[in-house]
Amino acid sequence: MKAEILALLRERGDYVSGQELCERFGVSRTAVWKAVNQLKKEGYRIEAVNNRGYFLAKEEEVYGKNELESRMNTRWAGRPVSFYESLGSTNLQAKLDAENGAAQGALVVADMQTAGRGRRGKSWCSPAGKNIYFTLILKPELAPDKASMLTLVMGLAVAEGIRRTCGADAMIKWPNDIVIDGRKVCGMLTEMSVEREFIHYVVIGVGINVRAQEFAPEIASMAACLQEVCGKRVSRAELAACIMEEFEKYYDIFLETEELTGLLERYNELLINRDRQVRVLDPAGEFQGISRGIDSRGELLVEREDGSVERVYAGEVSVRGIYGYT
Repeated sequence: MKAEILALLRERGDYVSGQELCERFGVSRTAVWKAVNQLKKEGYRIEAVNNRGYFLAKEEEVYGKNELESRMNTRWAGRPVSFYESLGSTNLQAKLDAENGAAQGALVVADMQTAGRGRRGKSWCSPAGKNIYFTLILKPELAPDKASMLTLVMGLAVAEGIRRTCGADAMIKWPNDIVIDGRKVCGMLTEMSVEREFIHYVVIGVGINVRAQEFAPEIASMAACLQEVCGKRVSRAELAACIMEEFEKYYDIFLETEELTGLLERYNELLINRDRQVRVLDPAGEFQGISRGIDSRGELLVEREDGSVERVYAGEVSVRGIYGYT
């Protein structure tokens, strides 16, 4: 009920009577009073005035389970929220939860990670009070070879969520990064559990740089945070909830064909690699070409000098002008 009270107070932006809260949630005045006091202890500044009711004062965001759930406007994505002040890795916790029966849509969120990971085992700096770290649990009825497309669905959702919430021109660097003004603000890591041709679960981990912070020297020139590029305070909970809303929408479109056909036009519009020189690092051999966008299976189309087109499924793609590759 605490999340619902928060949502109503935030939506109203004015005093809400205790009687209205009682009637809305079917509880006693004492239950409302206890819930409000618990929210106050969590850090919310809620004013209570006789004959007027309760008022939620605007202040620095209280980032936690109730704040996140109070902002969710989805049917299933991001529901429920499991929030941790600190975790080794949201992906590791999400996999454990999925093994123990967590349903599709469950969201694991941490304020800090002590063992955050990126692609190919790279570490992800995860300080407290600064960024967004979450992992979404999915249990799709898909062939395992289609699961990799879910990373692209999430990439589109994150880019759109940032654009809606912050007004910044977030772009996608295939396959799993979000960049603004040529610098990385978000990375993703998708993992799954498969038995033969059956997917037990897929987890998609997302890390977004939000607050101003110092980056390690080796990445300082290529990393950025939303507060810096947007020039304003960004609500972590609002952004996370917005991303869940965008993901739910795009996921439903994806399931209609089990391909990216319905998302192709918008994804390619936001693809910073498109029509740019790329270098493909692949175990079979490195080559260069011009990126021509993705196809319906999420493969990057790279046009070689002789005009032939390679479909890149795996491997690291570097883009001219991005991340120091010039």
